[in-house]
Amino acid sequence: MNNDDKYKNVSRRSFLKFCGGALTACTTCSLPLPLKGAGSRPPAAGVDKKHGVKEAKYFEKLAEKKIQCALCPHECRVADLERGTCGVRENRDGTYYTLVYGAPCSANIDPIEKKPLFHYFPGTEAFSIATAGCNFVCKFCQNWEISQKRPEQVESIDLPPERVIAIAKNKGCKLVAHTYTEPVIYYEYMLDCAILGKREGVPNVMISNGYIREKPMRELCRSLGAVKIDLKAFTEKFYAEMCAGKLKPVLDTLKVLKDEGIWFEIVVLLIPTLNDGAKEISDMTQWIVKELGPDVPLHFSRYYPTFMLKNIPPTPPETLLAARKIALANGVKFVYVGNILSGAESTFCPRCGKILIERMRFASRVTGMKGNKCKYCSETIPGVFG
Repeated sequence: MNNDDKYKNVSRRSFLKFCGGALTACTTCSLPLPLKGAGSRPPAAGVDKKHGVKEAKYFEKLAEKKIQCALCPHECRVADLERGTCGVRENRDGTYYTLVYGAPCSANIDPIEKKPLFHYFPGTEAFSIATAGCNFVCKFCQNWEISQKRPEQVESIDLPPERVIAIAKNKGCKLVAHTYTEPVIYYEYMLDCAILGKREGVPNVMISNGYIREKPMRELCRSLGAVKIDLKAFTEKFYAEMCAGKLKPVLDTLKVLKDEGIWFEIVVLLIPTLNDGAKEISDMTQWIVKELGPDVPLHFSRYYPTFMLKNIPPTPPETLLAARKIALANGVKFVYVGNILSGAESTFCPRCGKILIERMRFASRVTGMKGNKCKYCSETIPGVFG
């Protein structure tokens, strides 16, 4: 009997009983206003309260008041009064500024399983925030209403790092998640939240496309708790045509995370005919095992038509399950399937095959672990379980 068959023996009724009904998807782009205390305190030092403006950390000054951004692999060269690709960083008289410091346009409380992070404090909630902007233009983006907008095009609130951590504590959230859009583009804000959160016992997690240069990523790793990387595909063609980016810098980021020893997980959104071929999935998972190791959790997620990609139907469940089998055969120990109901949402011990963490959508229950070990065979399970 395989792991999926074992999971099917757990009745839906019994599972729903423990979680009070499977959680439904949260509205990602909503901003529950007003947040208690939001906007009631002055922003951090050096920040323009009205516009969320603060000098950027990673850029080089050039001649004629031009600058070159050193934050992400786009390495934008920006003239005076112009902005970079992300749309949220502006050259003002030869100095580069972020325009979204402490100015999130989305704030929600989500289960950590929604990110998804399955091996990082399962069953806890994260205060989840985002600002406008992104350094990719993914044609299938589900949050394009905020990721593809400039700061002045969305409603935002004044929420400096100290208020982010205070709200997380007040709402009983174990974590702060930087998510929905691309947190690399609001790097300074995320970094300050992570530094303060680490000091206050509220870890910050980064939900990212991984399009960031090595030096700023390594600086972040000193303060972040965990990272989830969206690996869009395993071909440069896909990245160029569907995301306006490149694959290699993302692979380099994954190697940096491995080298830094920070906990991270990978998600691949499988889109029919574009990145779901068996060979591509096999090449990708072999690379993961060779370069990152077999213990990195890998999530295959179902695509739904949205934004600029509405002519391709949703990913068949069979495609996701087939990708999972390929990954397992190539040595990835923990492979999950998302956006469909299946046994592949749960965590199984790679040694004895027993269920360790039961999941349905965003609800989870730890049933087979003692600390970070399988309670049945004492196999160590990689992750941060608290």
